[in-house]
Amino acid sequence: MVKIQAIVTLATLAAANAFSPQQLPNHEVQTARRDFIKTTAATSAAVILSAPTIASAAVEVPESVTTYDFPSDWGLSFKYDEDAAKVRDHMYLATTLGKGADRMEDFGKNMKKEMVDFVSYYRRFPKIAGKPSFSTLYTSINVLAGHYTSYGYKYPLPEKRRKRLYQEYAEIAKSLKRGR
Repeated sequence: MVKIQAIVTLATLAAANAFSPQQLPNHEVQTARRDFIKTTAATSAAVILSAPTIASAAVEVPESVTTYDFPSDWGLSFKYDEDAAKVRDHMYLATTLGKGADRMEDFGKNMKKEMVDFVSYYRRFPKIAGKPSFSTLYTSINVLAGHYTSYGYKYPLPEKRRKRLYQEYAEIAKSLKRGR
């Protein structure tokens, strides 16, 4: 979002500068337009290439597990930061579960209920629904809930989906750490 705002701002400034009314001979008007295009292209390329994107962030995908400690802390405490961290941790574990994991179906059912409860409660509050951590967590919840709906609770996530979710979990953790 910040990149887009920066690009639009710089493009607007370059356009205003290039097309400002100046008394230039005809051949210099074309030069001003060329300068505008060069300036805009260079500025856009610099802004886009200077900051790494989330998708390019290297995230380590852990090995699937079949044995784990089944959580006993399901449900919400109705404190956003605690609930978001707990749901993220449970989702992280759900994403790590491999084929044949102990109590995988029970875990999936509890996980889906917790995700639905979390979203249905917190999306009603505009201050929370506007947080980056909430929107990223909401996206992750949709991915995992969609997997459960399509494939059931017994089947592990495909590797490509797991990688994407681990990237989102890392982003959620960063946002929660910053209080956002």
